This record gives sequence, structure tokens and C-alpha cells, in this order.
Amino acid sequence: MDNDTICAVATPAGGALAIIRVSGNRAIEIVSEEFSKNLLLAKGNTLHYGTIGRKETIDDVLVSVFRTPHSYTGEDSVEISCHGSKYIVQQILHLLVKKGCRMANPGEYTQRAYLNGKLDLSQAEAVADLIASTNRATHQIAMSQLRGSFSSELSLLRENLLKLTSLLELELDFSDHEDLEFADRSELTEIAKEIDKKINHLANSFEIGQALKQGIPVAIVGKTNVGKSTLLNRLLHEERAIVSDIHGTTRDTIEDTIDLQGVSFRFIDTAGIRQTADAIEKIGIERTYASIQKARIVIWVIDEQPTQEELQDMLESTKDKSLIITQNKIDKEEKENLSFNLSAQTNKYSIISISAKHNINIDKLEEAIFKAADIPTISESDVIVTNTRHYEALTRSSQALSRVLDGLKMGLSGDLLSEDLRDVLSILSEITGGEITTNEVLGNIFKHFCVGK
Repeated sequence: MDNDTICAVATPAGGALAIIRVSGNRAIEIVSEEFSKNLLLAKGNTLHYGTIGRKETIDDVLVSVFRTPHSYTGEDSVEISCHGSKYIVQQILHLLVKKGCRMANPGEYTQRAYLNGKLDLSQAEAVADLIASTNRATHQIAMSQLRGSFSSELSLLRENLLKLTSLLELELDFSDHEDLEFADRSELTEIAKEIDKKINHLANSFEIGQALKQGIPVAIVGKTNVGKSTLLNRLLHEERAIVSDIHGTTRDTIEDTIDLQGVSFRFIDTAGIRQTADAIEKIGIERTYASIQKARIVIWVIDEQPTQEELQDMLESTKDKSLIITQNKIDKEEKENLSFNLSAQTNKYSIISISAKHNINIDKLEEAIFKAADIPTISESDVIVTNTRHYEALTRSSQALSRVLDGLKMGLSGDLLSEDLRDVLSILSEITGGEITTNEVLGNIFKHFCVGK
């Protein structure tokens, strides 16, 4: 890492106030030269009011002083809070560059925090997720990762894996004593299975993590003119889809996202399912079935009694989904409650009656949608994987650990088992950006075992 002192505006343009961040060995010195007060003796974590610009005053500002290592980057840092005028911000930045600062590269403050040991790699990535969070769920996941919950889980796995590796490598160091076996194979197998179970649990959380991050996909399907587009508009609280009495108005999927109880749901209005000779409408219907496959939840909108064949077709199409059978247009006098023969079905389903046009039972439908998502209660200590890079690393580490378990079953020698264990450690370390050294393995041996006795 270079020793340049960097500066950049840290707030979006157009606000009443702006914050300019300065970080590096000369941060306090450079700002002090253009500030109305001497900051060289200022204590860390202190605020100072004054003017910026010695020759010509640019603005009245508040200056925050942070001293290494107690700053975001781990370096001496200064934050200048000024008025949000584009001219004022540019003048202050120009002044700082003139005094010896360099404009920061994208992400360079967080990169320095990582390189200075303030954050590990997974925490650094959580900073971007926190900034991008759009609802309570994604905010809680990002906060959990930023505060080190994921890192702590990996640290425990790493500690157990390091213990296994140390046992095997200690055994190799005493290989001339054939009667010595430091690593009991049955015990190793149980520990390895427990680690594998934990890794797979983390990897399996990726599906719900991605759904929460991108919005849980919900497909609204049904025949033409049953009220799918009206329902979408009602759920979104805006006229997003064209509503018409003409059959086949919706010929392509329409998507939009809403927030329900702190979770984003991505609704997909689809073309009506019917027999048609229209080539374009046929393509839309094909996309309807594709949307069903991509969705976690399917809302099947009906306004009349479906045939048993139609019911079975829908149940078959949604066998691995949550299905909400939604009877629409109950405001019409001639509409009666429908009946369904579902006693022998294993699908996750619910049935609800609504009027999308008159907003009847829409709140109950929203509750049913949230319940169908089957979202685990998320706290800041919970670990849910949302990053594809992390998921791929966990998957590869599980594969390497499977080789260890297979090797234990086949009675392979300690050196071969140790090699695969090191692979697991190396892959997991990619997530946090650490590495396993020989000295660390040796240190662990002498920490846990009394070799000299």
C-alpha cells in the first residue's frame, strides 16, 4: 500500500451538507495548514469548529480528527463537514490536492481499512452491502456480516480444522515411532463431519440470502381477464400494468418490487394462460411457465371453479413452490366460494378470497405472501450468506472436506489427509482474506500438546 494521503467527498451531491474525508500519514498536517486552528496537537475523536482556507476563507466547517489506529482506515484521518455547494466542495478538494493530497480511488478507504487490519475481506464486502441495503432484512444481514458474525463462524471452523491438521502433522513428525498415533481416526471423522455439516449449513443459506438481497420472486399467474394485472397494481399501489376487458392484453412479463414487513418481494405479472393462435401471445404464455419455475411463490388467480385437470396441472407446475390459490372478484353477487380437492396433495399451499378491484382482503393476501416466503427470523448475530464468492468458496471447501472424509474411511495416511485439510483451510481463508502459515500450524501444535513430556 502506498503512503499517499488521499481525499474525496464522502456524501452524494446536492445535499445541504457535504463531508470530505482525508486519510494518510499527513492528513492532520495538511488540513491543519488550511484550517483556522492548529490541529497538530488535537486529540483523536475530537471536533473542531473554524474556517477552511487560510488565504481566502472558503467556508465555515466542522473538522473531525481521528488518530491511528482509531479510525475507519486505521490511519490518521480527518473529516471536513462543510456546506453542500458543489463550488465549495470543489474548492476544498482543490486546496487539499494542492497541499499534497491525492484524490482517492473508488473503494480505497475500505481497501486501506482491510490492509490495515481494521476489517477482514468479508467485512469489507459487507460495507458495500450495507450501503446498498433497501429493507430491514438486507440491512440486518449486512450489519451482521460487518460486525463479524460470519467471520466468527469461519474463525471457529478454522480453529477446528487447524486442530485436525496439527494432530496429523504432529503424527508425521513422529513417524519413526510406529506405535504412536496422535490423531484418533474415529475422533477425526466425527470432528470432520461436524465441520462439514456447518459448512453446508452456511452454503445452504445462500438461496434465501440471494432471494432477500434481490427480492423474493412471486409469479402472478392465471387465465386471461381473471384480474392479474389489477392485483399487481393493487399490491404495488400504482397503475403499473394495463388493465382491460380485452383478453390477452398482457403479452409479456411485468416486474416490480414492494416491501412487505421489511422484506422485498419481486412481483411478476404474466400473460394469461389460454389456447391461442396469436404467435406473440404464445411467446408470452411460454414466459409465464418460465416465470413459475423461477419463482419461490406462485399466486394462482382464478374467478371460476377450475377443472380437476387445471388444478392438477397447476399443482404439478408448482410442486417445489409455495402456491397461493386466490379467488378474485368476490365482490360480484354471483360469485360463490370455490372448492378444491387437495386432501392428497403435499404441496405448500393456501387458499384466499379477494377482490383486487375493491381492495377486499388484500391485506390478508399480503400476510399469506409473507408467510409463504418462510423467511427465518433474522438477528444481527445470524449468518446468512449473500455473496456469490463466499458461496463458491464454501462449496469448494465442502468438496475438499468430502475428500478428507473419504480418505478417513479408506484409511489413508496422515500426509494425504493433511494435504486435503490444508486445501479446506486455504479455500475458507479466501473469504476473509487470511492465509495459513507453517508457523501457525506449529504454534498450534505447541499450544495444545505437551510434546516434550
